[in-house]
Amino acid sequence: MKSQRAPKPKSDLPAVRLNPSNPADLQRKTQKVQLAVARRAHELFEARGREHGHDREDWLRAESELLCPVSVSMSESEDRISVRANVVGFDETELEVSIEPSCVTILGRKEASDTKAKVGEIEQTGSHPGQILEVVDLAAEVLPEHAVVEWQAGVLKFELPTAARKKIETAA
Repeated sequence: MKSQRAPKPKSDLPAVRLNPSNPADLQRKTQKVQLAVARRAHELFEARGREHGHDREDWLRAESELLCPVSVSMSESEDRISVRANVVGFDETELEVSIEPSCVTILGRKEASDTKAKVGEIEQTGSHPGQILEVVDLAAEVLPEHAVVEWQAGVLKFELPTAARKKIETAA
């Protein structure tokens, strides 16, 4: 019997460096996703007979129907913040990121295989949404121009140098 090598695990795949987008350019794209969520939340409101008091529930349901959940972890050291975002199912060509001094934005969109777009609405055809929109507020200000962003095996890795913190000197 001929032995075969097991396929290389995904974690051994090389990391791919991503170039962050201009925050203003990415914001225009994120607004379209937020508008789709708002429209769906309004549809849910109307389907319930316009009963008030469920706006948060409608919004969260609309998000769950249209957006893939993203788990995010963050760690902070004296000179940097590290952020990890689980974006399994999306490859580096389907993701855009932007970095601002106080937040990171992740936008992902699968090709039309999982979702269909109709004029003015999004119709879900698969069991999984084909979009990601995650805004991560940072614990400290970072230097976006020195950030390193990599995608590897379904995980986005951000290494964000923090801005110099002013030391407060006290008179003795």
